[in-house]
Amino acid sequence: MQQDDAVLGAALAVGERSYRNTTRLGGVDLSSQIQAWKVDRAYTTDLPQAMRAFSGSSSAQLDLELAGTGGVSAPALYSPWSGRITGDVVRPGQSVVQLSGLGAGVQLPVFRGTVRNRSADSGTDTVRISALDGAERLRGPALLPKPYLGFSANSRQPVASATWCVDELLRQAGILTCPPARAPDYQTGKPYTLLHASLHGGVTPGIGTLELVPDARHYRWSRSAAPYEMALVPTQPGVQMGWMPRSRVLFPGPGTLLEATFNSLAGAGNKAVFKLYLDRLGKDFGLLKFSVDFAAGTLEFWSGTMKESGVEEGVAQSWSFPALAQRRGVWQLGLLIDSAWSLMSEYDASGDWISNEIMAIPFLRGEDGTVLQGNFAELGGLGKQLASELYRVDLVTDVATEGVQLTKGYNLQSPIAADFKQSWTKGATLDEVTLPLYNIPAVSGSQWETISQIAKAAIGTAEFDESGIFRWRNHTRFSSRPTTAQRTVTTLREIASLTVSEEIDACRNYCVQPYQDWSKVDVVVGETYADAEVRSIPPQGRVEIAYSVGEGDFDIFAPLVDDDVLAAGGSALRFAPTSPPYVMAPAVKGRVETRIQRDGGTVYLTLESWSPNTVYTVNRDGSPSVRLVTYKPSADPVVRTVVAQSVASQAKYGRQQYSAEGSDWVQDQRTASDLAKALLNAGIYPVPVFGGVDVLYDPTLQLGDVVRVVDTAGAALDTMAWVVGMSVEAGRDGAVRQTLTLRGTDYNSVPLDAPGADQPVDPAAWNTRTYAQVAGSYPTLAALTASGRSYKGLHSN
Repeated sequence: MQQDDAVLGAALAVGERSYRNTTRLGGVDLSSQIQAWKVDRAYTTDLPQAMRAFSGSSSAQLDLELAGTGGVSAPALYSPWSGRITGDVVRPGQSVVQLSGLGAGVQLPVFRGTVRNRSADSGTDTVRISALDGAERLRGPALLPKPYLGFSANSRQPVASATWCVDELLRQAGILTCPPARAPDYQTGKPYTLLHASLHGGVTPGIGTLELVPDARHYRWSRSAAPYEMALVPTQPGVQMGWMPRSRVLFPGPGTLLEATFNSLAGAGNKAVFKLYLDRLGKDFGLLKFSVDFAAGTLEFWSGTMKESGVEEGVAQSWSFPALAQRRGVWQLGLLIDSAWSLMSEYDASGDWISNEIMAIPFLRGEDGTVLQGNFAELGGLGKQLASELYRVDLVTDVATEGVQLTKGYNLQSPIAADFKQSWTKGATLDEVTLPLYNIPAVSGSQWETISQIAKAAIGTAEFDESGIFRWRNHTRFSSRPTTAQRTVTTLREIASLTVSEEIDACRNYCVQPYQDWSKVDVVVGETYADAEVRSIPPQGRVEIAYSVGEGDFDIFAPLVDDDVLAAGGSALRFAPTSPPYVMAPAVKGRVETRIQRDGGTVYLTLESWSPNTVYTVNRDGSPSVRLVTYKPSADPVVRTVVAQSVASQAKYGRQQYSAEGSDWVQDQRTASDLAKALLNAGIYPVPVFGGVDVLYDPTLQLGDVVRVVDTAGAALDTMAWVVGMSVEAGRDGAVRQTLTLRGTDYNSVPLDAPGADQPVDPAAWNTRTYAQVAGSYPTLAALTASGRSYKGLHSN
């Protein structure tokens, strides 16, 4: 329910009938030219119409009739062929905002969206405009990552959830719930985001590839503890996860900005650490660590080497920020790492980097928006990094974490302190996680279509409210019956007409929920795509190669760069600086950045050189070195079902079955059981159905609100109901009409049938003969035998 003010509240209390409205198109106030308007909202639910539940998506539509002004007709001003200055105000795609109120009270949002079409009636003074809400922003293609680790025999942990998928589709459309990726699209010479993991119900990143999955028993998802919308909250110290970047940035090379937001009041400890593994020549790894200790109020940056044995050698720089310990709560932390600005760089004879010192500057932002910055750190000696590529980014955390990202393209001269605040507008709210996913289903169609499918599978709702905010709700809203209503409507004043009915279709006491069981499925190698030619990459040049892959194949990570000491499994390639015939050419590292991008059935591999010399994609034997390996499930998941039923209800109404549609989004027995119980809870007994509820206009009402319906004129009822549909229409006569579609929140107790109810079958329909009747018809055995009658024929008339 929208918030009114004292004046609007008083107008509602006395049944005020006069209304005011404001209409803006393209930011221009055209309120005085509106002849009529209408807004329709309803859930496109696929549940039986009378069930005590609703699901699906809601897309609102606004219809306007617009008149001209200043003696110029509306078609002359606003038709498709009008001048751009006036015509573009109502062009398709233009913004539309509608506000409305009663009396002198505050005007509340009624609609926010964009123009879908316009039509001008020549010879009249009317242009008709139709607009859709924020769902129009979700017409882009639905694209979701496909990590394979969820059902791998080595992990078997959820990698995402239906909530995460909804959030990711929203992010792609620019509808945000946490700080967005700073630079999601590649532009030459500009910053570029390598990793973005919202942690909104899944450890899978929206940008990058999942590589290390934490045990789901060691963390939980929480909205109440989230800095922005949802956070991963450890239930024991040291929860670890890891990701591969979509582009293997080079060290030494362009600067990178690592950041995340923490809530130090939630979790199982006080520490968090990021680890960046650098793939260098040989079996050792370069290692960078950025850690925070909220209890001590310190940050630390460490640079060094992780030996093949696991021993770490390096140097560190720490900073003291007492505010971290004194003001526990939400902190956004960032570290700018630069390995290209040192005077201590070492180069080989050809001009390629060998090693460099590592420099870093930390940034912090508190809940009050204040940005703090640490001193410049320069780590040499054991902290130097050899030429390498970024292999993996790990996070080990004790505290609630949200919004991890890594972006390349910054340096120590970048204005990070000012940019660190990263202004953005929150455009959506989520709900708690209910559908964990071991395998993210394949999707097609638009983002809105996919979100609608998820809503139906999750018995959830997806909608844009009157202010343009997207709201996702799951089935838990049915777990308890509302005890209070946001508004009361009565036949004495607010209700002009009301029809209440009850039907057997409202009863669903045998609910079947199918689910996919992935527990016996493993990951196997799919296709291997080997390049057919040796590619040459010129100095500071770039080469792009496209590969067609199967739609069902899982995501391919950016290939690793092999050397002559250690060859990686899976997707990899090798670079050498020697021209033909290539044979026995030594491998080089830290010269070429490998980047991967998938668009449906096509994978694009980009090789971008930072070397002053030409390099080649070649093995030691002279063969082409590019190798991309795909993965796929070893088998299809087994489809199983869960049943929830009520014997008590079946005794009154018989078995009334509801079979949920099979869905890729339900992937474990517990989730299926929860959904089946939610359906049973919603349909165990019939609830009243309200149709055509015409009420006095109330601009505070929203979909999903609970209203109390009191009928003292006819049906003698006093019950609560959900608003699942709403139509508001204002005509040229100045009157406004509001019609509600309601679903009851509860049934009218368990039936108390009086004794003596008739049976389904009339007992008198079957007349049977007694022995005396048979003996009277056939007094002797001979007479009975002569009749040729069977026993059944004798027994029945």
